[in-house]
Amino acid sequence: MNALNRNINNIFFIFALSHLIIWTLVPSLTNKNLPLDTIEALAWGGNLDWGFNKHPPMSAFFSEIFYQIFGPQDWVYYLLSQIFVLLAFYYVFKFSYEILANIKLSLISVLLLESIYFYNFTTPEFNVNVCQLPFWSLVVYYSWKIYETKEIKFLDCFLIGLFAAIGFLSKYLFIYLLVSIDLLFIYSIFIKKIKKFDFKYLISIEVFIVLMIPHLIWLYNNEFITVTYALKRTGLEESGAASYLLYPFIFLFKQIGILVPFFFLVWLLIKKIKFKFNLKDKKLVFLLFVNIVPILLIFITSAFTGSNIRTMWMTPFYLFFGVLFVYLFQSQIDLKKIKSFLYSFLFLFFLSPVIYSYISITQTEKRTDYLGKEVAVKVQLSWDQNFDKDIEFVTGDEWKAGNLSYHLKSRPKWEGFTNNKILNNSSQFICVDDVCLGRY
Repeated sequence: MNALNRNINNIFFIFALSHLIIWTLVPSLTNKNLPLDTIEALAWGGNLDWGFNKHPPMSAFFSEIFYQIFGPQDWVYYLLSQIFVLLAFYYVFKFSYEILANIKLSLISVLLLESIYFYNFTTPEFNVNVCQLPFWSLVVYYSWKIYETKEIKFLDCFLIGLFAAIGFLSKYLFIYLLVSIDLLFIYSIFIKKIKKFDFKYLISIEVFIVLMIPHLIWLYNNEFITVTYALKRTGLEESGAASYLLYPFIFLFKQIGILVPFFFLVWLLIKKIKFKFNLKDKKLVFLLFVNIVPILLIFITSAFTGSNIRTMWMTPFYLFFGVLFVYLFQSQIDLKKIKSFLYSFLFLFFLSPVIYSYISITQTEKRTDYLGKEVAVKVQLSWDQNFDKDIEFVTGDEWKAGNLSYHLKSRPKWEGFTNNKILNNSSQFICVDDVCLGRY
């Protein structure tokens, strides 16, 4: 058994390393410029704060760490994104083994994720959605450790609070997982009729609140700008009566379409579709709460508010779908059919980067075709003709100004959209194509 476990672990690490190499190399070789969201994160990272006009701070924080180590090398930020994806995969693998107690099925539950395009095709763009992934998986993993044990450990509760805060500070949508886990524990307390409440549960809440305080202060001082932006992105201001029916069903239709390859791979593994829902099954209840309840809450949000849920927002929601479906059908899985599963998996595994490369090379009007380096060279020459000192700040939109902040040799701080107050206090500045650069 130990030899089998080592072999499966080796296969997992080969898979993970292959994923990392492919999805770091492919965009590095086919893209001329970093994607929009990554440039935005780097622009924010150059002037770190507890929040920004669109999102909370963590995607900028992690981007800035890598910038300080490696500088403006595009491949580094594709690597950063894949590190986050693979950290999530690793904890899904660990969690699945605790649930399934079968190393082969645990591996299958992770391999299934490669059929969902959130975990391959869209991952080269390091953004707030990718930034959530490892913390989503960590919160689920440590929540399970608390849920399944009779002796709750201080460290597990502390880590849940820590990772929940980092996840929420990556993107507010993380709250759907946290609410689902809270509902799980409330459900468990009432079902088990626990008479004595363990106050260690509160450690997670306390750690979460303490870590949130700086961001909450920032939000208040900046008129809740990120919350306003998030609500604007849902289209609430423009929603009419039809939106309450239309948007929820568009949302469901898109989710089913995204999961078609996943369901196909599951179908290849099973003898027949047959499973039982036993709500006394502790493992099944946990899996339903961390997989289905967050999606159900999103659907309810759309139905009751008429909000338009954007497809990419669902990036972390399917991390444990492989574990759920393997658990449901584990008695029906026929390992004799593993060859057809593996062939199909490999086909999808290599198809995705091929399609990505084709689109990247043949379509020439994308953000990733922007000649950011060349533009920065021209701007630097223009600056050098007028001034003999380094550029210290840049203002303008996150795309154009962010690219200059990233590519210019002095790495000027992005100071937001053109700010006359900053320019009036600057003795040296130039403005080019809606972007202004200068010295403080």
